Amino acid sequence: MDITVVGAGVIGLTTALVLEERGHRVRIVAAERGDAPDNSTTSSRAGAVWFPYQVGPPGAVARWAGRTRDWLDELAQIAPDAGVDVLQFYEITRDATELWWATAAPLSRGPAPVAHAPEAWMFRAPRAEPAIFLPWLAAKLRAPIERRRVTALADEPGDIVIDCAGLGARALTGDAALEPLFGQTLICEPGGFDLATTITDARDDDAIFYVIPRRDELVVGGCSIRVPPDTVATVDPAITERILGQARALGVAIGSVRTVRAGLRPFRREVRLERDGRIIHNYGHGGAGFTLCRGCAEDVAALLEHAADVERDGGRTGE
Repeated sequence: MDITVVGAGVIGLTTALVLEERGHRVRIVAAERGDAPDNSTTSSRAGAVWFPYQVGPPGAVARWAGRTRDWLDELAQIAPDAGVDVLQFYEITRDATELWWATAAPLSRGPAPVAHAPEAWMFRAPRAEPAIFLPWLAAKLRAPIERRRVTALADEPGDIVIDCAGLGARALTGDAALEPLFGQTLICEPGGFDLATTITDARDDDAIFYVIPRRDELVVGGCSIRVPPDTVATVDPAITERILGQARALGVAIGSVRTVRAGLRPFRREVRLERDGRIIHNYGHGGAGFTLCRGCAEDVAALLEHAADVERDGGRTGE
């Protein structure tokens, strides 16, 4: 099949890669390229750590996340140039209730490595470094990436159009269920932080705190605030001070702040992954694009393969 993928963040690039692996002819169209050094896409600003965050539905998310975790774990072993590393996670929660996505990764309980938090959930999972991983994905593709703004999905060429437009899907589809969530992070010097570990304190939904190490810096956050669709993300100094205060209170040894970044996550209560005629939608991954990318891409490929089977069978497959 000839396929156009709309969107070149981690969801679009991974979807294109899986479709090429399955033998499809793919082109990519996007207003911003996630692999470009001058880009401001959601994917390029992400912490890019494997963690099912603010996304649904739970059953499908656990399956998509588990498949993506396996793929990223493998890349960490066989493709060091992909920018993927496996880290030790500590997730501090209000109580010992098992995390809702527990089937996606082996969990255990143990001492939390911060002040004023006796225990945390522990697990091992991957982190991708966007500045390395997104160009690596793009380089694996045969597909060209055409940089232009899409105004109508139905006008795009190909047998099938895959909608991986992130927040842009709201305007393209009229889907009011897709909302922006404001996020803000600090990019810091490593300081004394262990670059093999990542810590999240999720005891306060309104003031979540996390430290995600990259290979030579830390991503320190954060927040997740529902904002109007026309919001332009700008840095809030009060959020910066709150994040730094939490780091001090927890005894987390981050280094000096290099820069502060603000962005918008494409939130939907449930990821939209479905076919509508010649268009397949794959958007609404919230803060979990890197967590779900491969699993969702394989489900997109499965939708195509099922449709092809139905067509070959004269419409009888699945009856």
